[in-house]
Amino acid sequence: MRQYAALFKMRLIAGFQYRAAAWAGVATQFAFGFVFILTYDAFYRSSAQEPPMPWEDLVTYLWLQQAFLAIIMLWWQDGELLSGITDGHVAYELCRPYDMYAVWYARLVALRLSSVLLRCGPILIITVFLPARWRMHLPAGPKAAALFLLSLALSLLLVAAVSMFVYILTFITLSPVGARLIIGIASEFLQGSVIPIPLMPKPLQQVLNFFPFRYAVDLPFRLYSGNIAGSDALVQLGIQLAWVVGLVLLGYWAFGRVLKKVVIQGG
Repeated sequence: MRQYAALFKMRLIAGFQYRAAAWAGVATQFAFGFVFILTYDAFYRSSAQEPPMPWEDLVTYLWLQQAFLAIIMLWWQDGELLSGITDGHVAYELCRPYDMYAVWYARLVALRLSSVLLRCGPILIITVFLPARWRMHLPAGPKAAALFLLSLALSLLLVAAVSMFVYILTFITLSPVGARLIIGIASEFLQGSVIPIPLMPKPLQQVLNFFPFRYAVDLPFRLYSGNIAGSDALVQLGIQLAWVVGLVLLGYWAFGRVLKKVVIQGG
């Protein structure tokens, strides 16, 4: 495990070097956050019925989404790994005496973690002091905060496990474009990044419970606001953990299968 921990640490430190990009990302995420909030504000003000999600919870949900975007966005992948598959440099990886799946998985986790640690602080601090209607509220309580942090950590592992399937499919198709677009676009809707899941029709919400994506976004952010609490929160966390373990095992098996049939061309 020492070599994988060392590789994780090296990648994490390397990610901290991109401070200018992080500040640019913070500015962009503030802009998108206000766009989403103003859009939903228009719907909430014109709604004749009581919305299924309180306005304060919705605003908090949207700001958390922007603060932790580096964790949840599945359209963002490690370009070096993808280009290594398509141009043949993966051959050097195959010669090294380590578990490639474990190394790539650790690299993806470190990449997302370093990016979110650089970006989340300014967004979380500033949004707490915004005017009341646009303000992000504090957690529903100490228990809600603890459950949120635990679920967010599992979200990071879950997103990395799903991301590994982009690389597995790239080995098969020899192009990252299709897998990246399909998984990225589908996940945006299925995880509640476009429309928060509580605002969707009930039948659709029930269908999305059978996919892993909502456990990457919807669950941690609703735990934060106390929208999901008590025994239901523990059950949902158990399902989230089961998805992480299941996807890692499935990805590990699929990764081993594609590596047995990989062909390196050129020289």
